[in-house]
Amino acid sequence: MMPRVSYLPLLLPKLHAFFLDLLINEDARFWHGWFSFENVPLKWQFPVGLLFDIYSGSSDRLQDEDGQSPRKDASPVEQRVGGAESPRTWQLTVHFDEYPADVLVRLDHDAKVLRDAFTNSYKESSFVRYSSTKVVQRLSMDDALQLWEAVEKHDFALFSPIQQKMMRPRDVEIKNIALKIYLPATASDDDDEKSSTTPGHLRVIQGLVPPQISARQPQTLGTALNSLVPSLFPSRKMPLLAQPVLHGAIVPLGVSLDTLSEIASYADGFLHMTVAMIR
Repeated sequence: MMPRVSYLPLLLPKLHAFFLDLLINEDARFWHGWFSFENVPLKWQFPVGLLFDIYSGSSDRLQDEDGQSPRKDASPVEQRVGGAESPRTWQLTVHFDEYPADVLVRLDHDAKVLRDAFTNSYKESSFVRYSSTKVVQRLSMDDALQLWEAVEKHDFALFSPIQQKMMRPRDVEIKNIALKIYLPATASDDDDEKSSTTPGHLRVIQGLVPPQISARQPQTLGTALNSLVPSLFPSRKMPLLAQPVLHGAIVPLGVSLDTLSEIASYADGFLHMTVAMIR
């Protein structure tokens, strides 16, 4: 089972070795590999858990065993994605030829491209969080390498010291929550969007979301979504049209966004959230 916070290209060396004798192109190397789901190339810079939530966590899978959508007033435990206890298998296709360079950046033999993409995303989340480069500049080259090694090995002991230093520094105030919302093209409310949108096209919504609305009112997930995507979340308290999904689970709108960021951010520091439409 692959961790949700990991990245698909980390599987390529083993998959290439496994399929080596079956490859038509004998010159293909593991870094030539790429993945697709239902003919849609998967962006390798996205964490595995995010990719799954985008492409297999849609509303038609947010159903209970009777095929019914979860009740709007159901508890988070009741609102499990898929309604099943056992882990779900995600069937992907791995390719070692015909690389879709028009939609995916090419990888390299030593994973530097992948590592740099992760590090840049980590720095971006830090900049959003503090509205300053002060904390980002504390991330040394050794720290960045240790972070990536922790992701590769799924080693929390390696990851935690750097994360604590970067996520909750004592001398810098948190200005915003690092949040990204991913909408499929079909879920967009943009009337001007072209009908010829390529398969798998996503609309990524990001804004400056402070942890507090006022001194006495914390920012909740509901208030943030109502501000960023009001057409899908017209209510701050009740999911009327859509459900927010994070790490494969429906998240209550009343949860504190600051708390959610602290306990449920991905390895790059972002809350990567998808949306499932309510039928």
